[in-house]
Amino acid sequence: MSDTTAHEEPELIQLLTPEGELTGHPDYPLEITADEVRDLYRDLVLVRRFDGEAVSLQRQGELGLWASLLGQEAAQIGSGRALRGHDMAFPSYREHGVAWCRGIEPEELLGMFRGVTNGGWDPHEHGFHLYTIVIGSQALHATGYAMGVQRDGALGEDGTAVITYFGDGATSQGDTNEAFNFASVNNAPVVFFCQNNQWAISEPLERQARVPIYKRASGFGFPGVRVDGNDVLAVLAVTRAALDNAREGNGPTLVEAFTYRMGAHTTNDDPTRYRNAAELEEWKAKDPILRVRRYLEHNGLADDAFFAGVDAEADALGEKVRTQCRSLPDPEPLDIFHEVYAEPNVHIDRQRAEFAEYLASFEAEGVR
Repeated sequence: MSDTTAHEEPELIQLLTPEGELTGHPDYPLEITADEVRDLYRDLVLVRRFDGEAVSLQRQGELGLWASLLGQEAAQIGSGRALRGHDMAFPSYREHGVAWCRGIEPEELLGMFRGVTNGGWDPHEHGFHLYTIVIGSQALHATGYAMGVQRDGALGEDGTAVITYFGDGATSQGDTNEAFNFASVNNAPVVFFCQNNQWAISEPLERQARVPIYKRASGFGFPGVRVDGNDVLAVLAVTRAALDNAREGNGPTLVEAFTYRMGAHTTNDDPTRYRNAAELEEWKAKDPILRVRRYLEHNGLADDAFFAGVDAEADALGEKVRTQCRSLPDPEPLDIFHEVYAEPNVHIDRQRAEFAEYLASFEAEGVR
């Protein structure tokens, strides 16, 4: 392969330009009402506010860590709103916007990063599994679940589709590539959704792939597509098509949402040490929230009262998040043994008894 071929500019599916102009795409038509666009704008603003509050709470010592989604809101809201109620999502640890779409309360996410919960929510109730910290393993979990859906006969127009989220760095993990292979040969109803935010912590994209990520799918025998990850309408249309393709029995799709991580990898990271300010400024001009606002304003679909109302709702959410985070109760020490296995387990029972005896020894010695 020549360098020219390797660096050809790939097609980017885009419906809404950074200037707020709706262009459309012949392969991904999207019928959407003004109310639905306003709802998407509201989602984007509220999720960004929640994320910003969580970063501040971590800086104030209220959270142990936080993985910000700043800049990736459209990729998450667009794909999250494409899901149906009975679909199942397998996230990594940054999918706060998808969690929002699946009805996960902000305090449930905060509890995990505060270290006061061993999970936080019922995956089956929300169609949204627990966050996965091990890079790439959720791709295998999703593939296995999708194969189960397939074997249960839960496909068809009203059937179940599965989606899993990971970053560009996870595409270098063996688990992710194994999931691609399993999904392909089993024609599993799963969508692999890669949020390519350009940086795997401090490693740039060119250290992860010689060719665009979405083209990897062809090597495993299924389609891939690259979408403008800062365009919530394009992400919605592309993800909806991929999910429908899966539920209809046509197998997996790899969606590469081409976006940018505007903040740090986590609050333990300092991105100024490995990327330049000019790159950040370039991506600020592609802000996912600003382009939807421009579209609404240019087409007279929202007035000042609407935007002020969303901002007020965001302020209220910020106050709620701060209050709820600081009032989260600490768990009982023995809670860590709850729900480790679905059925009683003698090994867990023994460990629980040993830990309970250890805790009791402090009380016996008068240690507070």
